[in-house]
Amino acid sequence: MHRGSVLLLLSTVLMLCPMFGQSEPERSTVAEVDGEKISFQDLKQTAGEPLAKLDEQIYRLQQQKLEQMIADRLLQHEARRRKITLESLLETEVTSKATAVTPEEIHRVYELNKNQLQKPEAEVQEQLRTLLRDQNIATRRQEFAKSLQSQAKVNVYLLPPPPFRADVQGEGPSRGSVDAPVTIVEFEDFQCPYCKKAQEILEQVRVRYKDKVRIVHRDFPLQPLHPASFKAHEGARCAEEQGKFWEYRDLLYKNSPAAGPEQLSLYASQVSMNLPEFKNCLDSGKFRSVIQKDEAEGDRLGVEGTPAFFINGRRLSGAQAETEFARIIDEELSKRAQR
Repeated sequence: MHRGSVLLLLSTVLMLCPMFGQSEPERSTVAEVDGEKISFQDLKQTAGEPLAKLDEQIYRLQQQKLEQMIADRLLQHEARRRKITLESLLETEVTSKATAVTPEEIHRVYELNKNQLQKPEAEVQEQLRTLLRDQNIATRRQEFAKSLQSQAKVNVYLLPPPPFRADVQGEGPSRGSVDAPVTIVEFEDFQCPYCKKAQEILEQVRVRYKDKVRIVHRDFPLQPLHPASFKAHEGARCAEEQGKFWEYRDLLYKNSPAAGPEQLSLYASQVSMNLPEFKNCLDSGKFRSVIQKDEAEGDRLGVEGTPAFFINGRRLSGAQAETEFARIIDEELSKRAQR
């Protein structure tokens, strides 16, 4: 079964199956593997984001169809007001006023699609003319409907689905006030080029929002892609022990992918750390379990690549533009202000 079909089926099950709508303890486990239970909450966190995307697609389709229905009603009302048939109204206000198709337009469309058409222009000219004419009529119909809507009383009550929020803890090295209304949790790999690119964007976010935003680091080294990454993350945790996490992290990104034992010690000295203590910490592997815990948390949340951001639980993947961060942060700040 195609992945999209599986997600659609799961979405239907989550909406219709009584088991998924209840929270009784006996129904909280959805599977067991060699005695290890998988809870519905685990399933919800892993499948929640793709299901939320399906909900968004459903909403967009509903919105599109609703707009068509509103336009149809407005046209019908206008025809009744004028005491003419709907067909006459459309002929007068839409078909006759649609932009005419020119030979130049036909030729331009043909040139853009001739590899797919695989026919001489003369053979498909009338088909293209009809297609372009239909598009112009549809555009004119939409324009006319909008003009009618501006003069009518139209209330739309269809609401978008709420954004999916992952249950992610803001535990780890952080910058910003613990009381900040927005927390950005970042799962990152110090040798990931996209993570490196994202740091400049995050700095812009910090400057823009100041004490309104708190940024939390979570370890997610992609060892198959970056074998030296795990040790670099251990080094950063050892730096955290001496209060130098963010300075050390900056050097890891600045010099990536250089993260051999000598480089890790060099970076420690460059940020004025106690070098013997750093080396002892790094050799001991004392933070290995901390990093593995973050990795397990990322796996539970469905993180497959880095960077992965959770803005008050709302996921944003990849080195996105500052505008994408701002869009979500502004929404979160606006909701808080309305409470």
